[in-house]
Amino acid sequence: MTELVVLNNVTQMRAWRRSGRRAVVMTMGALHPGHAALMDEARRVVGSEGQVVATVFVNPTQFSPGEDFESYPRTMEEDLEVCSGHGVDAVFSPDAVEVYGEEPSDLSVDPGELGSVLEGSIRPGHFRGVLTVVLKLLNLTQPDVAVFGEKDYQQLILVRRMVDAFNLPVEVVSVPTVRDPDGLAMSSRNVYLDSTQRAAAAAIPAALFVGRESAEAGSSGVDVVRAAEQVLNAQDGVEPDYVVLTGPHLEPAEDSGRARLLVAARVGETRLIDSTELVLAGAS
Repeated sequence: MTELVVLNNVTQMRAWRRSGRRAVVMTMGALHPGHAALMDEARRVVGSEGQVVATVFVNPTQFSPGEDFESYPRTMEEDLEVCSGHGVDAVFSPDAVEVYGEEPSDLSVDPGELGSVLEGSIRPGHFRGVLTVVLKLLNLTQPDVAVFGEKDYQQLILVRRMVDAFNLPVEVVSVPTVRDPDGLAMSSRNVYLDSTQRAAAAAIPAALFVGRESAEAGSSGVDVVRAAEQVLNAQDGVEPDYVVLTGPHLEPAEDSGRARLLVAARVGETRLIDSTELVLAGAS
């Protein structure tokens, strides 16, 4: 195994010598096994002769006013250990000036109508910040493959749309959500939950499971959403923001076929998102 390289600025990143196919895994740090799964997939895709780059950058432009940018967990020493143990060749960890310049430009990526619904309706400007930094990091790391998790499902779909719209020479690969034994999707924000909140948060994956079971039993989309909502509403300490059923690309769901059930809820001061794929059988 080669020694992990840490690149802190644009000059170093651009000068790093290419070897084989290159994959990038973009993170904001505070790495957990979900991130490790992305790195493992990146290594699998490019093979032993390729390169895996992990970016660690807490992007200020995707946080809305009053969100947790300042308090977002920053654990670089531990993050480097995770990267080293999961096939990463280089960590690109720039500061905001390196990414945006001393005088940030007012140019950005417009996520379109899809960026204004679901998460975009609750976090205005979030996806503009996400897509802008993803485009910048793709340009800086020059990968053949970019690996993203399905937990942030709307982000995944928007990144794919951007790559297609701008004819970027990058393959976007997705990895299923990694979960803890209680079913909760792994997230860097889970550290904010105390033990009582953690127990309550398990209602989120439970709601998705019930919704999927309802679909398998032949329920309509409306009934699938209602079943999931009932689980969340029955749990003290969980305040749902939305429970929505869409098509697999976040288009309106059809009466039958593949669909996506998406949930966002607040547990205390912590906001969590999750989703699952399911199949609607259609009206019986």
